[in-house]
Amino acid sequence: MLRRALSHPLASTLDPDDPRAPEVHRAIIRQKRALRDVYDEWYAALADAVGSRRPVFEIGSGAGYLADRLPGLVTSDVRATPAARLVCDALALPVRDGALGALVMTNALHHLPDAGTFLHEAARAVRPGGRLAMIEPWVSSWSRFVYSRLHHEPFDPDATAWSISGTGPLSTANGALPWIMIVRDRQRFEREHPEWGIAAVQPGWPLRYLLSGGVSLRSLVPAAAAGVCRALDRFLERRADSWAMFALIVLERRETAATAAHSDTNV
Repeated sequence: MLRRALSHPLASTLDPDDPRAPEVHRAIIRQKRALRDVYDEWYAALADAVGSRRPVFEIGSGAGYLADRLPGLVTSDVRATPAARLVCDALALPVRDGALGALVMTNALHHLPDAGTFLHEAARAVRPGGRLAMIEPWVSSWSRFVYSRLHHEPFDPDATAWSISGTGPLSTANGALPWIMIVRDRQRFEREHPEWGIAAVQPGWPLRYLLSGGVSLRSLVPAAAAGVCRALDRFLERRADSWAMFALIVLERRETAATAAHSDTNV
């Protein structure tokens, strides 16, 4: 009932898998200053993580505008969207081995049907020294409460598998999956994906996205409150283990014996 009462007028009757959803979400992002403030900070964090590495390929461009902040960005999605130049499957990227300096994604990993397969494919596409940088939902005491009550996507920190089943590009999800892979199943991650080193994990953003209403709910704060909300986020991030709702995750592509041998054969 609470979710229905807070639904944004543009999204109240919109199924998340509706082909119109990216365009509607893009309009909502443009309308909400508090939400744009969050996206601006996410995009700045991704740009910093990528640095001078090029080319950069975005997965799940959806309704976003990262291309405005990263000139030359190659945008993509699993379906046609306003922000995507390419339509492709993240598990079969249309690039040659080692062609990319970086991959970036915002709220996309937890929608992929097989995250383990994706990490192998990303390692194929990104050259050693390159990066995979992403903003994803995170697990904390606070986020468990919020995501299980106010969010439409599944959120299961106890899931045993890194794969999820479903047919919808957005309804198929487990918001806890990034935390499961990087924290709960850290030993498995290191064993099965030695080509990736964890360069940074920065949990945070405990309130601003929620107060902005995201792309499906009404904003709970006026536009003028963006600065106050930002300061409150910074304060709560001192206890990110309890309060974080999202995290910046940065993986760096390692030089492995296999990639070194492949390079030698191409000299």
